[in-house]
Amino acid sequence: MNSRSIQKGMYAAVFTMAAAQTQASAPVDFSNLVEQVSPGVVSVNVVKKMSQEELLQQQVPEILKRFFGNQIIIPQQRMPQEKTAYGSAFFISRDGYLLTNHHVVEDASKVTIMLNDRREIDAKVVGSDERTDVALLKVEGNNYPALAIGNIDQLKVGQPVLAIGSPFGFDYSASAGIVSAKSRNMMGETSVPFIQTDVALNPGNSGGPLFNQQGQVVGVNSRIFSGTGGYMGLSFSIPVDVAMDVVDQLKKNGKVTRSYLGVMLQDIDRNLAEAYKLPKPEGSLITQVTPNSPAAKAGLRSGDVIMKYNSSPISRTADLLNYLNRTSPAQVIQLEVLRDDKPRVISATLTTAPDDTPAKAGATPALTARKGPVLGVAIRALTEMEKSRFNLDGGVLIQDVTRGGLAAQSRIMPGDVITQINGKKVTTPNDFVDAVSGLQKNTVARVAIVREGQHAMIGLRIQ
Repeated sequence: MNSRSIQKGMYAAVFTMAAAQTQASAPVDFSNLVEQVSPGVVSVNVVKKMSQEELLQQQVPEILKRFFGNQIIIPQQRMPQEKTAYGSAFFISRDGYLLTNHHVVEDASKVTIMLNDRREIDAKVVGSDERTDVALLKVEGNNYPALAIGNIDQLKVGQPVLAIGSPFGFDYSASAGIVSAKSRNMMGETSVPFIQTDVALNPGNSGGPLFNQQGQVVGVNSRIFSGTGGYMGLSFSIPVDVAMDVVDQLKKNGKVTRSYLGVMLQDIDRNLAEAYKLPKPEGSLITQVTPNSPAAKAGLRSGDVIMKYNSSPISRTADLLNYLNRTSPAQVIQLEVLRDDKPRVISATLTTAPDDTPAKAGATPALTARKGPVLGVAIRALTEMEKSRFNLDGGVLIQDVTRGGLAAQSRIMPGDVITQINGKKVTTPNDFVDAVSGLQKNTVARVAIVREGQHAMIGLRIQ
């Protein structure tokens, strides 16, 4: 073979490799899939009542806002008006059940869906769960194009996915990308192990489906991570198995009931792994056990490391909390714990969690276990480092505040440290529960707080 033939062969090989690389990097063609699944996706139009403050803020001239900011007296005679919002939803059954997001239909006075043939149908909100951001809708009729539900366990990082929704009201817009990560917990939330993708989502996509390559729904598009308010490459979807668990409860009970173990937890880091003689950072460390809780009755102790939940390994605290969130109350669970460098199995019977206490790391349940008002907060005890930083001998940290609850109405915020209620010192979560239990309706409690290092007093109105 002469040199010219060799060169031709080399060029042919190079071109073949280049063509293969171009083909491999070409975007996935979702055109047939979009045509197949689009009928099962709908646009959602929601009518909500505007608060007096929202109405006034829209009507006050900008020049007044510059001088007076938002501290403007709202005329009492001004009546709330309505505003419209939009989102997406999709059919999960042929008899008219649809999935969407809680935040899409929250405070709705009217919900209407628009099908891909432009028909508009009034929808009823069967139930809604704020913690998972899942809502269930129902329309009258039958033979709707229900979408197939996929298996989340078969979804892998790197696989192509497709979203269909109504960003900014542009209905039936499709966007595609890949799965960036699974079991992603955001900003301390542990009720949902989000699917992270790089699919372009924008306002209006909320509540729409996330599809795999087989046209099966694997997620409910929920939110984005953004520093500007627009899409920045980080989108998050609720796994469809989590959403369907919520749907089952909403159908049966109209609300979601969660289980309660009664422990404070933290992740195992490198130093703790070495201290507990673990080969790598894994498991979930119990830092506190609530008295008279299922954990206390089962014999769990502070310092135990939970390694397995019903034989499933626990890599981090989020794994354990996700399992707990998926387990019904009254179930008996098996926990493999590491105590004194030795494994042991402990059985615990879960109970029902209070409605206003998110199941999150460090949150203290039982805020409604005694008589007293429901404030709508989740709390935890201060760590030793926090006590030192705030120069306090105790107190409780507000981890979460339920929108519209008594605490939120009195401007108590996440991050506040409560040190006294009506002159009673609050150093532990139990002190907090005791103080709250004694509050009477139609009174205002004096709540001493530390906010961003500054001491302050808040009037907590009990209604």
